Amino acid sequence: MKSKNKRPSALRQELSRDWNTFKQLHFKGRLQFLWDYYRWRILACTFTLIAICTFARMFWEGQKPCRLSVCVVLNTEDDCSGWFSSFTKTLQADGKPGQVDINQDQPFDYDNQYYYVQEIEVMTTVSSQRMDVAICGEDMYSYLLALNACLPLDQGLSKGLADALSEQGRLVYDTANLTIDEDGNVDPADGIDGFYAADLTGTEFERTYNQTGEEDEPLYAVVIANTEHLADCETLLKELFDI
Repeated sequence: MKSKNKRPSALRQELSRDWNTFKQLHFKGRLQFLWDYYRWRILACTFTLIAICTFARMFWEGQKPCRLSVCVVLNTEDDCSGWFSSFTKTLQADGKPGQVDINQDQPFDYDNQYYYVQEIEVMTTVSSQRMDVAICGEDMYSYLLALNACLPLDQGLSKGLADALSEQGRLVYDTANLTIDEDGNVDPADGIDGFYAADLTGTEFERTYNQTGEEDEPLYAVVIANTEHLADCETLLKELFDI
């Protein structure tokens, strides 16, 4: 039986012609040739590679254990990531692995017309246990109180730390669980009193990141009641208040 010579496909013939042309060109000509005839394929491959690397990095980061999730809503536009980078090293000095997840992208301002969206975002973050500590101003603190999401510091913290904060005059006494009904009324009987925050006024952190020029804009540290990382929350409070 006679063997039949298979004719190369049109694609192979085209690639062969392009390769022969490519070899005959000088360096700049080769670059121009590739751009003129293959730029869409090159761009498609580049974007595909970037997408793969991005998703791979997200997957890898998601596998890393997280020791602490902190939501920081400052009264200024300052970036406090440098402070938390230093704190992460302090936290990891005990030899345990895990990162500190810092969320500085959560706005919270009752003067904003979309504040109800911000409330939903905070409520979702708290309920899904993606917030261990909040460092925030009056607006977010009052909302966390309304959610009854704040840990009573005098009861939830270790006695030594609670006593140290009390001696420094840091513990803030307030009422939680107060909500406004449809008629705009608040029932005081629903309130639960306690020490729900620590006042950061005068600390190095507050002096560095809360210089608003307004003395009536305090900054609070709040431990979220459903945290599963209480020991690391205490380490953060000790660092914030230099205890």
